[in-house]
Amino acid sequence: MGIGTTGIILIVVALFLLFEASRLPQLAKSLGQSRKVFKEVMREAMDKFRK
Repeated sequence: MGIGTTGIILIVVALFLLFEASRLPQLAKSLGQSRKVFKEVMREAMDKFRK
């Protein structure tokens, strides 16, 4: 049950409608940074859990 090509296209169109095209790169950058921080926090938590 994954997202197909049609689903991805619909998501991109919705993003264009919700946000201005000029703000999308900022949004993508913020999401990428958030994902990176989340992974770091999860890695630290797993390391503490293992000890």
